[in-house]
Amino acid sequence: MKKDVFKIGGMFFALMLLCASYAMAKPSKCETCHAKVTPGIVKDFNRGKMSKRLTCKTCHGKSHTGKDDAAKAELPTIATCKKCHSKQAKQYLDGKHALGRIAMNAMPTTHMQPKAFIEGQKGCGGCHTLGLADAKARSERKYYKYGMDCQNCHTRHAFSKKEALEPEACQTCHMGFDHPQWEMWSGSKHGVTYLMLRDIDMNNRSRTPKCQDCHMPDGNHRVMTAWGFLAVRLPEEDKEWLNYRVTILKGLGVLDPDGKPTGRLDVVKAGKVARLSKEEFDKERARVREACLKCHNSKFVDDNFKNADAMLKEIDKIFAEAIEIVAGLYKDGIIKKKPDQPYAYPDLLTFYEVNTKIEEVLYEMFMDHRMKAFQATFHMNPDYATWYGYAKLKKDLTIIKELAEDMRAKHAKK
Repeated sequence: MKKDVFKIGGMFFALMLLCASYAMAKPSKCETCHAKVTPGIVKDFNRGKMSKRLTCKTCHGKSHTGKDDAAKAELPTIATCKKCHSKQAKQYLDGKHALGRIAMNAMPTTHMQPKAFIEGQKGCGGCHTLGLADAKARSERKYYKYGMDCQNCHTRHAFSKKEALEPEACQTCHMGFDHPQWEMWSGSKHGVTYLMLRDIDMNNRSRTPKCQDCHMPDGNHRVMTAWGFLAVRLPEEDKEWLNYRVTILKGLGVLDPDGKPTGRLDVVKAGKVARLSKEEFDKERARVREACLKCHNSKFVDDNFKNADAMLKEIDKIFAEAIEIVAGLYKDGIIKKKPDQPYAYPDLLTFYEVNTKIEEVLYEMFMDHRMKAFQATFHMNPDYATWYGYAKLKKDLTIIKELAEDMRAKHAKK
């Protein structure tokens, strides 16, 4: 009885301290001014929990004091958030999201794109300029000062956890041509059920998974998957599938035409865009599997992973054949290697910066149709996997075969 009294008393005391600490933050002079200049920012800040503990100076510093020195206001970075959220920042910086800039800069034609497209963040740079943890790093890299970091999911200035837990928080980046995760999930049984329940039964939405439940279990900000962005792995026990994958890795420039590793392999490692050991793949697969087991039995989960992997093999079979056809045109001198091209072999990572129609089709096959087939397969959207993925890949292969035949016929007449 006495222990219970002490326990309750201790909890009451802790609650009082918490309430007192929340009462500490008072409206600052910054808010008084900005209520007139940028009232939306002030409203957003006071909607969030941070307004109970922090003031504007906590994140923006003390140098900016009036309308004439606004440029002195510091812009928060991951380093700023880390002061209070060290666990989440550490997880984030250990995951793939924080490595987005490495992946973007690894593309051989990034430097050819307009500055507004990359540094101005109106193209790839709009999502991929992540991971620079402090203001100095931003300055040295000529980084867009309002760039990607924690505030893209916990949108400023409310920085709401509840908001960041909604699947639409992921939609801004994970949609469209080359990574259509939003379309795949929202059209699947998981996504449709979750979104329907918003109107039908708000209290039971948690019975169906959203992006965060599978990719951020227990709030882990690392966000990693077994297959990665490129849907390739090494090693591969299935010898037939390994042959397809070697061809794809040659097309990605990770292996040279003779099958030997190139410098791009180091970039793949640095960007964590593929799993390069069985242990690494199995670890990430097991983590996602645990999330599935919260709702499904083990046989159902294992069968679905098995079938999804088998579907990916069929996808790779078609794609590898297409790469080999285009590689044959290079080998026979029908397509000429560009001066800045490392090998006389198709380079998938140049994307649309190609000189021939057949390579344009191969690029779309890689970035659009293979991605949709892959993403739909693992996000439980079979219709999308078929008609926007697999069927399109078959169509691409037919076009590539016809174009190659025509190119060879024209070359023979020269």
